[in-house]
Amino acid sequence: MSYFGVDRVFTLLRTIKQYGGIRQSFLKIFRMDSLRPGVVVGVDKFGNKYFENNYYFYGRNRWVEYAPQYGMDYDGSQVPVEWFGWLHYKTDLLPSQDPSRPKYKWMLEHTPNLTGTPRQYMPYSTTQSKVQPWVPPPKK
Repeated sequence: MSYFGVDRVFTLLRTIKQYGGIRQSFLKIFRMDSLRPGVVVGVDKFGNKYFENNYYFYGRNRWVEYAPQYGMDYDGSQVPVEWFGWLHYKTDLLPSQDPSRPKYKWMLEHTPNLTGTPRQYMPYSTTQSKVQPWVPPPKK
């Protein structure tokens, strides 16, 4: 059966079923540019899902699917530190299984990078800028 590629068709059908049908599969392809079957190994507090499929070669067998509330505006800074280490093969232990992770009260919660958004950091300055914007003369 695998000689004629029939097993690939069955894998595609299982993947479509895993994602909830043809419509959801097309939406996933549109949003993520791929439709990969995998096992959900965890979900972080932001709603991101982490997958693993050891059928793929090393370096491509772990991935994240960002939470739906991000829409098309997702980026790598939305992955918390504890999952970043697992995604990049620094550890094979999931965050819930790793007893050596320090958790102190002075450690801050993860915040994504907000550059390019309305909530980006803008420093307040009391000095006048050296370049003044041109203001057109009033119409008479």
